[in-house]
Amino acid sequence: MYKILRIHNRLIIGGPSHNVSLLTAYLSPEFETNLLVGKKDNTEKDAYYIAHELGLAPIEISEMRRSILPFYDLIAYFKIKKIIRQYKPDIVHTHASKSGAIGRLAAKACHVPIIIHTFHGHVFHSYFSKFISSLFVKMKTYLATKTDAIVAVSDSQRTELIEVYKIAPAEKVFTVPLGFNLDKFSVDQVNKRNIFRAKYGFAQSELVIGIIGRLVPIKNHEMFLEVAAIIKANKNKNIHVRFVIIGDGESRPALKIKAAELQLSCSYYITKPKEQTDIVITSWETAIDQALAGLDIIVLTSNNEGTPVSLIEAQAAHKPVVTTNVGGVEDIVINGQTGFITAVGDSVAFAGYVQQLIDDPALRDSFGKKGYENVIKRYSKQRLINDMKTLYHSFLKKKNMLQ
Repeated sequence: MYKILRIHNRLIIGGPSHNVSLLTAYLSPEFETNLLVGKKDNTEKDAYYIAHELGLAPIEISEMRRSILPFYDLIAYFKIKKIIRQYKPDIVHTHASKSGAIGRLAAKACHVPIIIHTFHGHVFHSYFSKFISSLFVKMKTYLATKTDAIVAVSDSQRTELIEVYKIAPAEKVFTVPLGFNLDKFSVDQVNKRNIFRAKYGFAQSELVIGIIGRLVPIKNHEMFLEVAAIIKANKNKNIHVRFVIIGDGESRPALKIKAAELQLSCSYYITKPKEQTDIVITSWETAIDQALAGLDIIVLTSNNEGTPVSLIEAQAAHKPVVTTNVGGVEDIVINGQTGFITAVGDSVAFAGYVQQLIDDPALRDSFGKKGYENVIKRYSKQRLINDMKTLYHSFLKKKNMLQ
């Protein structure tokens, strides 16, 4: 049996947490995997339930946080080195930025035979200033020299890493798309729809447009509000449209101010449950299968993404999507067949596509059917596991470690 130490930033709501949990749980008996994670920020939603449902007990390094904190980062580095020396893994596989930096440096210092890193997204644009972003590119390029294999979660991301940012040569970068247990999103939808709408006060006759994700600047929820304002101004009198933001985070106060500026009524479910406003902010919602069943159209307005999990899950729930063209979106959404893709920041074009779906129920149904077929084939749990096993075996063979 080969040993893997899997290191991830933190277990919070999102695709990476599902990914690392599935890979930790389902590679046995051939691979024994320990999952090591950092500590979440107070504004982030804990996703330990994902690991616990799979019978996992992750090891938490509380000093490994989202922000750059040199003193605590150094402590995390030495703690990870200690764990590596005790566990003696054949493979250290890091996921995401902070854990990727600290974990790879620790693994290299401990002479781990195989070091692999997955880019679930990147911070090379839209997060920081141009100068800071360039420093991150240089750092990731340096770390790539300490890495045997780099995993991109989409073909478009792989192209970015190789050709745009030149993080590593092509022979070192492999595409392994995310994988999920998608079955729950297509079952019992009528009952789930009723539960979601009753909980948040949406009438069955209303058409509800939703966005799912952390309320942070990079997700560009302000654009979602601009789209809502355009659609409200051009509303179809026969269709009552409302909007829901599923998530929470640091941008919530700013979004409520923005909504008021756009003359959109806005309520926060925690303090004003079931208030009949244009915009409802639900806070965190772990029953995403219920939420998706309760929505009619799912959108994403981000400035930067890796592989947007909300769009995969939306299509698995037979829902049409409208999204900005970021990260691996073009690998997930078939433009004009399962959803619409627009430029970042183009609220008018985005609203036009949403309005097209509002006005055409047959188009919504067609997109939903094709979207389901698209993601079920490409993003299953078993496909992820098989792809990762193949990658591991190729490097075990290359290092003459196959048993």
